[in-house]
Amino acid sequence: MSDQPTDILIFGAGFGTRMAPLTDSLPKPLIPVAGRPLIDHAIALTPGLNLHVNAHYHADQMVAHLQNRATVHIEDPDILDTGGGLKAALPKMHGDCVMTLNSDAVWNGPNPLDVLRDAWRPDMDALLLLVPLAQTVGYSRSGNFAMGNDNTLSRSTSGQVFTGAQVIRRDVVNVIADAAFSLNKVWDVLLAKGTMCGVSYAGQWADVGTPAGIPLAEAMLDV
Repeated sequence: MSDQPTDILIFGAGFGTRMAPLTDSLPKPLIPVAGRPLIDHAIALTPGLNLHVNAHYHADQMVAHLQNRATVHIEDPDILDTGGGLKAALPKMHGDCVMTLNSDAVWNGPNPLDVLRDAWRPDMDALLLLVPLAQTVGYSRSGNFAMGNDNTLSRSTSGQVFTGAQVIRRDVVNVIADAAFSLNKVWDVLLAKGTMCGVSYAGQWADVGTPAGIPLAEAMLDV
């Protein structure tokens, strides 16, 4: 079986509470930025991959928008968080490793998924795409991870920011018995093993988690 990912899950199930009032009647992935929904910015990065999207809040709108473009995994009745959402989607995904991508960001630079593919190695259990704080747009929180000389990660608020893009092995996700859980639970296991690595993104990354982030992202895209 190939050690290169062939499937990707775009996370689209969240409630988008920080994006209110825009999300009062619209799921966050369908909020327009630079003339097209956030989810379409994410999908544009995925040619050649089998596309999966999870949905929960206003799932009917997500299904209608994604018709014939993706396998939609509806989380019902409860939302499963990132780890649980990925675990639930894995039976319909292929290969030993898969990609994940958040839908609430836009990028200015090389395709982030190509950066991950080029850096992925068989000895890794997960590879996270990070960006230096100076290259973030609309992001006001601290860093997440520090990267060692061998690309292994450790948690650090003064480190780089996790962009929401990663490659991860399906077997490490399935180790967690819970139905609903954060991927942080998986990462804690891999950090202890020393098999979680990172690669730094050379371009800009815009966090579109609040209404104020939309014009900042559009300015980054020069539209």
